[in-house]
Amino acid sequence: MAEHYIYPFKEPMRALSNAPHRGGLVKANGFFFLKVPKNYSGDYKADCLAFEREKELENFVGFMTAADIGKVLSVAKRGSVTAYITAGITNPAIAGEVPPPWKPGTINIALVIDEGLTVGAMANAIMTATEAKTYTLLSLGYNATGTTSDGIGVFAFEGETEWAGTATKLGISIGRAVREALEESLRK
Repeated sequence: MAEHYIYPFKEPMRALSNAPHRGGLVKANGFFFLKVPKNYSGDYKADCLAFEREKELENFVGFMTAADIGKVLSVAKRGSVTAYITAGITNPAIAGEVPPPWKPGTINIALVIDEGLTVGAMANAIMTATEAKTYTLLSLGYNATGTTSDGIGVFAFEGETEWAGTATKLGISIGRAVREALEESLRK
């Protein structure tokens, strides 16, 4: 059972995420998925920082999951986009509805894009990835748009590409990579 997954970048990238560790808009040297117990209620900031220090990482963005990372981690590459996804769906939810009682389960999506994007395009990439996640869940029969604790991060170089929506080549690559990796992770 894998307790973590660490992905170092060859050179620093801009990151936009809701990750529990170094979320927001930051420069990152990589990202990690950290396994936590199913009923985790610890200090996520301290635990992620301790993990980063223990592994001698610096400026990594960190996601957490109770899923068996070695079992559910799925990776799909389409064009310049590589999606890294861990999926647990024990607490499905629908945006705008009161969620059922909380249970552990998270879908984490890390998109590494080998292009130069504006911050606006990175936000657009999050939107496109979320649409692809929702479509995948619905098409597989889940009555959910996600879970109550989903994480997403987009990692790209600073650049001039302004759009990553569904009408763009980049957006199509994002959608295909997310759909493929998420479907594979859920089937595992």
